[in-house]
Amino acid sequence: MKLLTRIWQSSLGKKYIMALSGVGMFLFVTGHMLGNLQLFLGPEALNRYAHFLQSNLELLWPVRVAMLAMVGLHVWSALRLWQENAAARPVQYSHGKAAFGADLASRSMLVGGVIVGLFIGYHLLHYTVCAQAVSVSGKDFAHLTDATGLHDVYAMLIYGFGVWPVSLFYIVAVGALCFHLSHGASAMFQSLGLRNHTWWPVVQQGARLWALLLFIGYILTPSAVLLGYGKDYVKQREAKDAPMGTPSLREGK
Repeated sequence: MKLLTRIWQSSLGKKYIMALSGVGMFLFVTGHMLGNLQLFLGPEALNRYAHFLQSNLELLWPVRVAMLAMVGLHVWSALRLWQENAAARPVQYSHGKAAFGADLASRSMLVGGVIVGLFIGYHLLHYTVCAQAVSVSGKDFAHLTDATGLHDVYAMLIYGFGVWPVSLFYIVAVGALCFHLSHGASAMFQSLGLRNHTWWPVVQQGARLWALLLFIGYILTPSAVLLGYGKDYVKQREAKDAPMGTPSLREGK
């Protein structure tokens, strides 16, 4: 118990907490991206995948609770370390800038984290809670179903990302997330004491490359939708749902 208390209170312990929680979130972000890319497999594949997740509550809720805990620990440890560093250096650097050798990604970690946090909140309200107040599209995401009765996540994404300000916000926020990860991924190795001068450049370049791949993978979905991907599917949905003789909403635009 005393060991856990010392870890919790020490700067080194906070770095471990931030690094380990960062590893968990990094893995989640990667898995989430792979799930999102199933949009390109068609509505049946994506809706089956979403139904599998939503129907296995014994798997879904532990993951959600674990993610919430990791986000909380990551934010707490980051803020505490920032406060401790500020207290240890009450006078700014004489040249008015951050430490030599610190790149833009490392200097903007706190700001980037705030942007990502705000985006996560909006994203959860948009696609997980399905709050109509933030969907902008005017569609009730919670009650969209496909021909088999499954929640039509495919249509939800098409409608959601079909609103260009939403897609733009998503792309900017994902850019901030991946910029955050481009430094954070390599910083995790350093915080865990795994830095080695021989292969450290490889770790840094690998982190930047993986962050870039994540960015590309995440923006493929909103970009494709804005370019018209899935438009025919939602037109067919609206044609089936519309009363006889009533034009579809999309056809009226």
